[in-house]
Amino acid sequence: MKSTTMTQNALTSLNILVVNEGLSVVAGTLILVVGWLVATWAKRLTAHGLAHLPLDLTLKPLLASLVRYAILIVTVILVLGQFGVQTTSLIAVLGAAGLAIGLALQGTLSNVAAGVMLLLLRPFRVGQFIQAAGISGTVREIGLFTTLLTTRDLIYVSVPNSSVWSGVITNYTREPLRRINFTLPIDFMNDLDKVERTIMDALKANAHVLKTPEPWVGVDSLEENAVVMFVRCYIKSDDYWKALPSIQKDVKTAIDKAGILIAVTRQAAAVRNEKRVAANAPSAPD
Repeated sequence: MKSTTMTQNALTSLNILVVNEGLSVVAGTLILVVGWLVATWAKRLTAHGLAHLPLDLTLKPLLASLVRYAILIVTVILVLGQFGVQTTSLIAVLGAAGLAIGLALQGTLSNVAAGVMLLLLRPFRVGQFIQAAGISGTVREIGLFTTLLTTRDLIYVSVPNSSVWSGVITNYTREPLRRINFTLPIDFMNDLDKVERTIMDALKANAHVLKTPEPWVGVDSLEENAVVMFVRCYIKSDDYWKALPSIQKDVKTAIDKAGILIAVTRQAAAVRNEKRVAANAPSAPD
């Protein structure tokens, strides 16, 4: 009789335990799913709301990600609370686990630290064209772990923040103006004053070349078979890739129309001079 009573009590306790634990599992699962969905929606809503605010484009994706991570952390704490885990003990365990994970993931955490430094010091911003870690491209996003770039031929590149921060960063579009420099070797037979005027007129006629600072043309060096002219002008940084070929084309077209000779090798120059002498020679009398 007594054994039957003990068995019934044990079964009753087991049923209560299963029901309670089952409810805890169901509640924890629901909290986890709802928390995950809320975190995802909150990130999207935050990004959408920040899009209309006058904030730096660099900070907007980071703030949206931080909102998502904060909600996920709260969700995990609530789920653990369903199973009777004390938050004070949880914080102590998380602190010890965080230290161990931090030692094991030094490279990953260095990316986070580098991302924070990039956001604080702002060597570049979203939309600017840079070269970093051997990659050139337009900045699309600065995340906690990686910097996202799009190259000129529209290739998506994800660069670890630590690689970006530890190397040289070249920002091509941060300054509003950019200077174009190139050299042009011409023949010694040309009139240098005429050459300078012709190139200067071509520069001033180009729509990309700014009036201030003024363009400049001069002699860069005297080579064995050429006088090397140095050409300098200023343009808007955003117009660089359109301006450079346009300016060089206009200069080439102008010197051709003016009859200015481009420098060639010594052998080609001798042949050209022979043709000029033959063309200028008086014709034989009939």
